[in-house]
Amino acid sequence: GIIIARGALPPFIVTLAGLLLARGLLLALTVEGATTYKVPAGSAFREVAQGRLLGVAFPVWFVIILFLVGGLILRRTSFGASVLAIGGQEDAAALMGLRVTRTKIITYVASGFLAALSGVLIASYTSSGVTILGVGTELDAISAVVLGGTLLTGGAGTVLGTLVGVLLLQVIKNVINQIGSLDSDWQAVVSGTILLVVVTVQQYLARIERR
Repeated sequence: GIIIARGALPPFIVTLAGLLLARGLLLALTVEGATTYKVPAGSAFREVAQGRLLGVAFPVWFVIILFLVGGLILRRTSFGASVLAIGGQEDAAALMGLRVTRTKIITYVASGFLAALSGVLIASYTSSGVTILGVGTELDAISAVVLGGTLLTGGAGTVLGTLVGVLLLQVIKNVINQIGSLDSDWQAVVSGTILLVVVTVQQYLARIERR
């Protein structure tokens, strides 16, 4: 976040570089994935994702709480308004007196924290640390967000829309799994196709609005 905000570097390139760096270090630490870390039986860490409250799994509670908090922050606070304004037109937001650098750093820190939390939940749920777990989910995340109506150009999007996008993408994956003639590899094909179609439609609608 600091590199992007203060260095004015392309967010996608910096994020991709960080992803490759993290995966490279992970492969180095695990001898190219040959080492698998197991969570001991009876460990409290397993309960983080496998435990239940009122009959509902903890991860579901995490999702509910985070979506409610995220929605309130985005729509009911000045910080959320700043995020949307900066995403839509950063230069205009700076001229309005918004703290662009600080807002971007906080946003990237929050994103990193949520990604780390997801990793913790996966490790707790599987009771292990495996290098290949989670690989490819970045495409699913982007597809779900875009499918939920968030513009890749920034300035528009809702937490509720993202939730709908996640649910729709999961429904599509479940349908693919139910079709016996298609294997799970088609999930990536479908995710990529959805992302391409939605982005194309967004760009087309944006051009119409500018006219």
